[in-house]
Amino acid sequence: PPHPRLYDSNWTHNSPPHTDITMMKAVAALALFESVSAFQAPLAAKSVRAAPQMFSEGDIGVLPPLGVYDPLGLIETRDMRRYEIMEIKHGRAAMLGFLHVIAIEAGIRVPGYLSTSMDLKFSDVPAGCFASLEAVPTAGWLQIMVLTCMQESGMGFASKPQEEDGEAGDIALDGLWVRYDDPETKTFKLNAERQNGRAAMLGITGCLIHELLGVDALYPTGGLGGAAPPTIF
Repeated sequence: PPHPRLYDSNWTHNSPPHTDITMMKAVAALALFESVSAFQAPLAAKSVRAAPQMFSEGDIGVLPPLGVYDPLGLIETRDMRRYEIMEIKHGRAAMLGFLHVIAIEAGIRVPGYLSTSMDLKFSDVPAGCFASLEAVPTAGWLQIMVLTCMQESGMGFASKPQEEDGEAGDIALDGLWVRYDDPETKTFKLNAERQNGRAAMLGITGCLIHELLGVDALYPTGGLGGAAPPTIF
């Protein structure tokens, strides 16, 4: 028998989602991925185009076995600093998202009410990625978007806006986050964050694709409940 989980009435592993609902959910998921950088204020326009940023072995994020991997030749034509900042930001969001999947699959819920007006408790939220997304009221998503805007504009907590002349991804307030003085330790930590972010982006994308195919987000493990996974086809 399937392991005990909370599902809403419109989402089960045994009944594939309708085509239009599937497309709606896919669009919503992509919008959520982009929401982390959607409110990034564009840099002031310059009359002279900035020189392309080149990468070489030993730079942060340039790691074996691929090294400088640029099959499309974007390095010579695009503002790679912007892409580097976006990669770091999306990686951090993906790491939080993947930890969220593990938490909800394990049955972890915050005590209290998600919405008192709707009499909706956090314990009532289903475990599926899309099902939990749909369970959050509109007012809840507005709060999430406002918080995102505040973080991007520097009005949030424990962070500051990305400075144009600062290191890529350095949005930490001094005194609140750990700073590494040893160059070797700092390089290792930054490379570990970059690699973990890349793995998390692939991981959370895989979880969403699994649910769109009608199986558990953590397929083929069957989720943390240990139940045998259903077949995709």
